[in-house]
Amino acid sequence: MTTAPGTTTPAAPSPLAGRAPAGVAAQPRPFAYVRHSASLARRSLIKTWRTPEALLDVTLQPALFLVIFVYIFGGAVAGSTGEYLQFLLPGILAQTIATGAIAIGVNLNTDLEKGIFDRFRSLPIPRSAPLVGAVLGDVVRYAIVTVSTLAIGYAMGFRIMTDPASMIAGCALAVLFALCLSWVSVWVGMMVRTSGAVQGIMFLVIMPLSFASNVFVPAESMPGWLQTFVDVNPLTHLVGAVRGLFLGGPTGAHVLWTLVWCVGLVAVLMPLALRAYRRKV
Repeated sequence: MTTAPGTTTPAAPSPLAGRAPAGVAAQPRPFAYVRHSASLARRSLIKTWRTPEALLDVTLQPALFLVIFVYIFGGAVAGSTGEYLQFLLPGILAQTIATGAIAIGVNLNTDLEKGIFDRFRSLPIPRSAPLVGAVLGDVVRYAIVTVSTLAIGYAMGFRIMTDPASMIAGCALAVLFALCLSWVSVWVGMMVRTSGAVQGIMFLVIMPLSFASNVFVPAESMPGWLQTFVDVNPLTHLVGAVRGLFLGGPTGAHVLWTLVWCVGLVAVLMPLALRAYRRKV
């Protein structure tokens, strides 16, 4: 077929039409950040599944603490092991879930040493997705802490004195706090050079929070100068909230302060961790 004089034949579309020029990043699709973070969270879960020994700290540790403290110190502290178990279990749950947050900083620092994050950097994913995915993947660890602590507690005689809804709320609050606290461990993992240093520094942070709180004994039994720290300790408010939700009693102030600490930890530590990560990679 011939073309009429004065007209031009439209050019065939280029196979590169619609593509971004070389060297120019394509615009991220909606929910891409969530999708990439979820994929990396799945990677973290697969690692946990393939190395079940990494879960010993969140399965055996609460059992050991409950048995040791209840049967050795329960009679001296509370007069009976049964009463002390009711008092202690929410505190052990909070302490174990806090110490469980140490592992994520150690694991991320190990990944840095192995060069795994260099591979992530070459992928078309948001720079912060590996850290966010690792934190989200730890939900399973914290859920295991909660289930194992309640299971051994029930075997020893612990009983929920409220209702199932309050029990679920207390467990969810503890898991939420652990997710927010884990950003402290992530930040330390991005700052120091070795995974051993991460573990040492985090124990120096977690141990004072655990023992200078109402985890093991009532705050009223401590010296006045120590009560000042105990009253602002985030674990004190978490333990108070969980005790109230498990056993009954006032919970409003403790729940509110626990949520405030959660927001504060994420607002301060998450940007610091992401900044340190960008400097590392």
